[in-house]
This record gives sequence, C-alpha cells and structure tokens, in this order.
Amino acid sequence: MAARTNSAPRSNRVLVISLVVIAALVAVLVGGELFVRHRVKTCMADQFESQLGSQVDVGLSWKPVLLQSIDKNVPYITIDSDDTKFGPAQGMQVHAQVNDIRIENTADSSGTIGSSDADVTWSTAGILATLQQQAFGSLISGVTADSSAGTLKFSVGPAGLADLTVKPEVVNGTVKVDTVGAAILGFGLPTDLVDGVVQILTSSLQTYPLGMQPTALKVTDDAIEITLEGGAYTMPAAPTQQQQQEQQSSCGLLV
Repeated sequence: MAARTNSAPRSNRVLVISLVVIAALVAVLVGGELFVRHRVKTCMADQFESQLGSQVDVGLSWKPVLLQSIDKNVPYITIDSDDTKFGPAQGMQVHAQVNDIRIENTADSSGTIGSSDADVTWSTAGILATLQQQAFGSLISGVTADSSAGTLKFSVGPAGLADLTVKPEVVNGTVKVDTVGAAILGFGLPTDLVDGVVQILTSSLQTYPLGMQPTALKVTDDAIEITLEGGAYTMPAAPTQQQQQEQQSSCGLLV
C-alpha cells in the first residue's frame, strides 16, 4: 500500500511539471507571434506607404505569421488609408484587400498575388484641394456633387460666377470624365480651363496599384466612390540584402 501512496504524489508532480512546460511553450509561441505580427505589420505598412503616398494601417489574416514564414503563403492582408494619393489626387480614402499572397523570391519577382479589391472614396473637399494645388489656386472656389445626376459641379471665380459640370463614369475598365456644361453668365468658359480641370480629374482616376482597375463609380452627395478589382499580379523583385540594409525596410521573416 505504501508504494501506491508514494506513486500518486510523483504522478501529480509529473503532471504539474508537464502543464507548466506546456504553458511556458504556449506563452513563448503567443509572445513570439505577437512580436512577429507587429514587426511584419509595421514593415508592410512602410512598403505600402511608399506606393500610396500616405500612412496606412495593415491588417493580417487569421493565419499565424510564424506559420506563414514557413510555407510562404499569406491568405490575405487588408490596407486602410485616409489620405491616399493616386497621381495628382489628394484626400482619397482607401480600403483594400490583397488575397492569396505567395512569397517566392526569384530574379524577376518577390512572389505573386491571386487577386485584390479596393473601395476608394474621393471627397469633394479632396477634389477641390487637388485642383487648387495643381493649377488653379482660388480660381476654382467650390465643388458640389449631384448624386441623382451623377455629376460634379465646379464653381469658377469669386462668388461662383461660372459653373463647370462634368460626369465621371467607368468605361471599359477606365474612368472617363465628360464635360456636361460650362458657362459664365451664359457664355462659354475658356477651353484651357475646362480641359485643365478634366485632365487633372482624369489623371487622378487612372493609375492604381497592384494592377487594379475600376469596375464601378458612384457619385454621392459629397464624394466619388470607386470600386477597384485586380486579378493575378506578379510582385516586383525584392531588394537585394544590401539594398534592404540601406533602406532598413526588410520584412525578412516573410521574404
């Protein structure tokens, strides 16, 4: 009977030690995962900020980053920015998701992307700031959106003595901006002014990252909302180790 009595405490000690070891391992893994996720998010944010011209928030998928570093497959990442610049545009809000990322370094690329999509909002305030800074200063004094007509109206000159109305829409995967009306006290506006506004708007809505193209455009009461979609995309080659050290921008755990 004494032998049985001694074996019970010994078994309990083994169980306790095992549980402590398991708990310690879990704590190390969780702590390592949190550290690595923060590092990778910060690094990816830095890289996308250079493409979008603004600060971004990066969200990672549910898949542990430690596992992603082994199989080099990232289910998706999300990207949010409140002040993105596409071309000359200012003040664009972007929410994007990049799917099925496969990290594979070669001489020509750093991997592939299966698909991507984004929702872009360009407010009338952002449109006005863009036009004023690019070419027209205070000559363009206001921008209003008409959701029912799908148009933007620009007030020209002091007290809005003239109006220029345009209609943006998606045609065959690109945004086209057509002039609907342009008049000052019943007379036509100068061609250079009209063409300049249309050109800046058009160039702001043409170039998007990751090969995405516009598929839909909607004018709301105070903004343009654009839906972007992208298919398979090959990412450019990663910088060399020396370049990464110089730029201090390596996401080494995933690359």
